[in-house]
Amino acid sequence: MADSVQGVIAREKGAPVEVAAILVPDPGPGETLVHVQACGVCHTDLHYKQGGIGDDFPYFLGHEAAGVVEAVGDGVTDVAPGDFVILNWRAVCGQCRACRRGRPWYCFSTHNASQKMTLADGAPLSPALGIGAFAEKTLVASGQCTKVNPAVRPEVAGLLGCGVMAGLGAALNTGQVSRGDSVAVIGCGGVGHAAVLGASLAGAARIIAVDVDDRKLEWARRFGATDVINARADDPVERIRELTGGFGADVVIDAVGRPETYRQAFYARDLAGTVVLVGVPTPEMQLELPLLDVFGRGGAVKSSWYGDCLPTRDFPMLVDLHLGGRLPLEKFVSETIALNDVEKAFGKMERGEVLRSVVVF
Repeated sequence: MADSVQGVIAREKGAPVEVAAILVPDPGPGETLVHVQACGVCHTDLHYKQGGIGDDFPYFLGHEAAGVVEAVGDGVTDVAPGDFVILNWRAVCGQCRACRRGRPWYCFSTHNASQKMTLADGAPLSPALGIGAFAEKTLVASGQCTKVNPAVRPEVAGLLGCGVMAGLGAALNTGQVSRGDSVAVIGCGGVGHAAVLGASLAGAARIIAVDVDDRKLEWARRFGATDVINARADDPVERIRELTGGFGADVVIDAVGRPETYRQAFYARDLAGTVVLVGVPTPEMQLELPLLDVFGRGGAVKSSWYGDCLPTRDFPMLVDLHLGGRLPLEKFVSETIALNDVEKAFGKMERGEVLRSVVVF
C-alpha cells in the first residue's frame, strides 16, 4: 500500500515550487523505502525548477539527503531496515564497460527505482536525479543508499549526496591534488568551497579562491583558502600567476561552468598542470580556444562527474573524517528550514546569502 506524504514539486517551468501530496509505493524488487531526515537545497533542484535540465514536469525535487531505511524489497542485501544512509544518484550497475574496467565511478548504466512516485491524482512524477527527497519518505534503488556511521547529524551527512561531494571529489579524485600543490578554485558557492576544503585536506600548500563576492571569499578562508581574489577588482589569471611565482597553479578547478571562467582556469594553470571542470554549463554555451594553446600548455583538462566519487568508498570515509574532527562539514549548513520554506531558500541561494539551506523533518 502506498504512503501519502507531503513533498515539494515543480509543476511547470519557472513557476514557484509547491508542497503537494505524493504517493510513495511500497518497495519492489531491488528497491528501498527511506524515511528522509534531512535534505539540502541544491542548485541542481533550482535548475530543474527553471527547466534547465529537462521538461519532464512535474518534478519531485530534492536529492541531497540522508535518512533511515524503513523497508526493502525482494533481493535487497546491501541495506536493511534501520540503517542510516546517505542517498546518492550514482547507483553503479557493476556490469557496464566502465564497471568491468574497474572504474565504477564512471558507471554508464546507473539505475533508479522502477516504480513511479505519483501525485494524489495518479500523475507520475520525475524525481530529481532519480531520487526526490523533499518529503518524509522516498523510494529509491537500493544501490542509491550508502550506509554510514549513524553518529553523524543528518543535515550534515546529506550534503555528501551531491554538492559537497562534487567539490571534494573535484580536488581529491579528479584533480588528484597532493601535498605541496598550488590550487586555484574559481567560483565560491557550495561546490567551490568544498573544492577548497578538499585541496586543504589533501595538503595543498597554496589554495587560491576566486569569486566576485567578498562575503563568499571570506567564507572560503574558513575552508582553507590561503589567498583570495575578487575577479571584479583584479584579473584572476594575472593574480594567480603572481601568487604562484609567475607560473600558474598546479590544479585549477572551475566550479562555475561558464566559457569565461573556463578560459580563466585554462590559462591560470602552470604548464603541464590540470584543469578540472565541475561547474555545470547550460546547453547553449560554447567554448573557443586556440588549438595550439591546448597542445602547447600540455597537462590535462578534465570534467568531474559527481566528483568522480564511488559512494560506497567515499561516503563512509568522509563521514569518519568529519566525526574525527578533520572535515568540518557543519560549516556548509547556513540554516535549517521547514518543507514549505524551499521556495524562499532558492531566493537566498540565488542572492548568494547562504551556502546550504537544509530541510529537516
